[in-house]
Amino acid sequence: MVSSRLKYLSLWVLVFQTTFLVLTMRYSRTLQGDGPRYLASSAVVVAELMKILTCVLLIFKEHSYNVRALNSILRQEITHKPKETLKLAILSGIYTLQNNLLYVALSNLDAATYQVTYQLKILTTALFSVSMLGRRLGVYQWLSLLILMAGVALVQWPSESLGAPEKEQMSEGSQFVGVVAVLVACCSSGFAGVYFEKILKETKQSVWVRNIQLGMFGLVFGLMGMFAYDGVRVRESGMFKGYNTITWTVVVLQALGGLVIAAVIKYADNILKGFATSLSIILSTLISYFWLEDFEPTSVFFLGAVLVIVATFLYGYEDKPSPNSSRA
Repeated sequence: MVSSRLKYLSLWVLVFQTTFLVLTMRYSRTLQGDGPRYLASSAVVVAELMKILTCVLLIFKEHSYNVRALNSILRQEITHKPKETLKLAILSGIYTLQNNLLYVALSNLDAATYQVTYQLKILTTALFSVSMLGRRLGVYQWLSLLILMAGVALVQWPSESLGAPEKEQMSEGSQFVGVVAVLVACCSSGFAGVYFEKILKETKQSVWVRNIQLGMFGLVFGLMGMFAYDGVRVRESGMFKGYNTITWTVVVLQALGGLVIAAVIKYADNILKGFATSLSIILSTLISYFWLEDFEPTSVFFLGAVLVIVATFLYGYEDKPSPNSSRA
């Protein structure tokens, strides 16, 4: 009974986190307010710092709030195992790039289009799982990947616009930048997810310790990126210039995202995760249309979205291993 409650609680938390991270991030990047907009690079840095602190608190709680035990764990698992820690440097750099790309994508795409297109990470994750982990995919899973590609292609299908040619050209250019950012993020997400899974299977370290290691490198890479691209603005106005309640909400949701996914992996199954993804797509589409008013749905978009939702469920369907299943 308790396990069932935790399963559905983690499910609804994932729906909330996924949906409102996308919507608040989109809203924060398009909000027309007084003063300069906040720096996306600084938001990535603050989110990494918040993730580290959250994981430290979770380990602290696991060891009955014993400071000495916490210090011992951190020293044994991080300081005394430099090779294990360095394994996550590349992975952390990829995650940092991915987080920055999501800000770029949502600065140029509406939330609904972003949500559907970003499901291509299922395809990249599957391909990397086959090539890196030697995982077998069943007939239903290969079929779901074909349906997924068809659905995303329909969502990106150009629609006729009645606006001015200049505005239409700017919109097309902006959408192209957003789509490229999402596609690169999908590739990085697929590789990073599989690589992280491989590391977790090879060692017995706590997920929270691994997230601290990731966060440490992510903080370093994030600071490097912030000073490389926005160093002038940071020196002039500080890294928190333009922050407001919406910005802090985005940062908190992004920081907790990885921890929520960890909980879902522990308590939920693939079908429930597929349900969460589908519900998140539907909510994002409705809120993007009625609240943000930056999205005009078409019949082609709805057809593509339905195909993506079907593919998400189908990929999580557990069929019996087929003798013709493909393997790297």
